[in-house]
Amino acid sequence: TLDNPPRVVIDIPNARLTGKLPIVESSDRLLSGIRSGIRAGDDLRVVLDLKEAARVKSFLLRPNDRYGYRLVVDLSPSGAGGGRAGPAGSPHRVADRSSKKLRAATVAIDAGHGGEDPGTTGPDGTQEKQITLAIARKLAHLMKREPGMRPFLTRDGDYYVGLRERIVLARKHRADLFISIHADSCDDPRVNGATVYTLSLRGASSEAAKLLADKENSADLIGGIDLTDGKDELASVLLDMTQSATMEHSVLAARKMLASLEHLGDMHKTRIQKAGFVVLKAPDIPSMLIETAYLSNRADERRLRSRAYQKTIAEAILHGVKSYFESFPPPGTILAAREAHRRHVINRGETLAAIAKEYDVSLDSLRSANGIQGDAIQAGQVLTIPGS
Repeated sequence: TLDNPPRVVIDIPNARLTGKLPIVESSDRLLSGIRSGIRAGDDLRVVLDLKEAARVKSFLLRPNDRYGYRLVVDLSPSGAGGGRAGPAGSPHRVADRSSKKLRAATVAIDAGHGGEDPGTTGPDGTQEKQITLAIARKLAHLMKREPGMRPFLTRDGDYYVGLRERIVLARKHRADLFISIHADSCDDPRVNGATVYTLSLRGASSEAAKLLADKENSADLIGGIDLTDGKDELASVLLDMTQSATMEHSVLAARKMLASLEHLGDMHKTRIQKAGFVVLKAPDIPSMLIETAYLSNRADERRLRSRAYQKTIAEAILHGVKSYFESFPPPGTILAAREAHRRHVINRGETLAAIAKEYDVSLDSLRSANGIQGDAIQAGQVLTIPGS
């Protein structure tokens, strides 16, 4: 990075530009332009001209069947505010404080395995990577129809994405929830049913230790706070707070998911399971892993191959996500604004019947949503408005 004026310089040895550089929109918050030139005879220099100083992060994405090696450079304003646990303890990340525009709640849908990693294989040759992608695509399709929700797929084809790269992608898209979809296998062909996992405490502890070993990385995770001056204790406390809130919400989301999947039939485990899966280790994104069924069980394998059943699973997962967001809408989202309108504080002189009429809901549904017997209410009491 260089100052006066602020810019980021990227030098690529022994390289040439083969196409045109993209045109930067004038509305871009950080970039004012992109230019390139040849340096030292053989090296390509790309210069990102900035409107203000920025924090720079970069990471490597390995080749897949569509792309070669990719260098991803993330820019963020150096003066961005810190992400923190909200008043209700719900985790959220750094946002553009200058914009009051409500955003959609983002869900990272992770189709397990892919490419050279087929996952488990059923007796009839069904590969896990095929099933997980089919369900993930159906879930994304259904979710796109939901107002206030935005899905994105960590992979949308038969190629491999590294486990930690999946977390990076989720954080890049500022995901509010991460769902990894899998299909299990077992030596006993009689074992069947679905299981829901969240991150184990041991897995979380080891991840926290790893992140704290890289202060620059952990600073990014807790909102861009500069921890490069030996503030290990502060880093540890802030990361622990973020991670604790995230793990709590992972369990809350997993409970909703478990209740939704139970309607499909047999569950392999009727309680949330804990494990150290790498894809669940984002300290600031509530995450869960769903083993949809057992490919080693012939009946489960037949069901998983069925497009109709794949859609049924996707619908059950979507119902679980909606149920979680109804209880814990991410701050700053359309869902959170909508949820705020589902609360009514009773004023002196109001009646239950009048409130039901005001919100165009039935009196019985209003009573049921609030556990009210009869019509007795009090000023200052907060009512939940059903079906709003």
